Amino acid sequence: MAFIFKIRYLFKTAMIAATLVLTLGCGDQNSFTDYETDLIGTDSTAGKMRVLTVNNPEDETVLRKVSTYFTEEDLKSDNYKILKRRMLETVLDTTNAGVGIAAPQVGISRRLVAVQRFDKPGEPFEFYPNLNIREMSPQKRYGWEGCLSIPGKRDTVLRSEWVIVTYTDDVAFTEKTDTVSGFTAIIFQHEADHLEGILYTDRRADGNRKD
Repeated sequence: MAFIFKIRYLFKTAMIAATLVLTLGCGDQNSFTDYETDLIGTDSTAGKMRVLTVNNPEDETVLRKVSTYFTEEDLKSDNYKILKRRMLETVLDTTNAGVGIAAPQVGISRRLVAVQRFDKPGEPFEFYPNLNIREMSPQKRYGWEGCLSIPGKRDTVLRSEWVIVTYTDDVAFTEKTDTVSGFTAIIFQHEADHLEGILYTDRRADGNRKD
C-alpha cells in the first residue's frame, strides 16, 4: 500500500509540475507592469498618448526617472507593439509635432525612442529599443532645441557632431550598431537623455550636465 501511495503521489506531483510549465509557457511573460499596460491600452488604433510636461510636478517626477530595459519577451508582446504605434501617433500629432519622442514622455519609463531619420530617403521615423550611445565625437556644435515636454521654450545646446548608438533589433532580437551624424545625431542625443532622466535644459553651456 505504501508503494502504491508513493507512486500516486509522484504521479500527481509530476502532473502539477507539467501543468505549471504548460501554463507559464503559454502565458505572455513580459515584464510590463499593470500600470504600464493600462496606460498603453489594448487598442493599437487608440491614437496619441498624453505627453508629460515639466509644468506638472507629477509628470516631471516620471521624466526624471532612469528608464529600464526591455526583455526579448517584452519586445514580442502586444504591449510593445501598441506602445510603438501610439508613440508614433503622438509625435506626428499636427497640433504638437516633433522630430523624436522617448517612452518616458508618454509615461512609460522604458528605453525606447522614435527618431526621425533626416539622413535617410523619405525621412522616416524609426524606433530604437534599449538605446544607448556608445561613442560621441569630440567635435561639437551648438544648435537650437525644443522639447514636447517643455512647451513654449527653446534654447541652444552643445552636442556632438556624430554618435555611435547601440540598440536591440526588435525583429531579430540582436544588438545593432549605427553611426549617425548631423541633425539626426542631435535628435538621438536629445532622446537618449530622456532615457536617463535628463532634459535639454539640464545641459550647461559646454554641453555637460549641470550639477
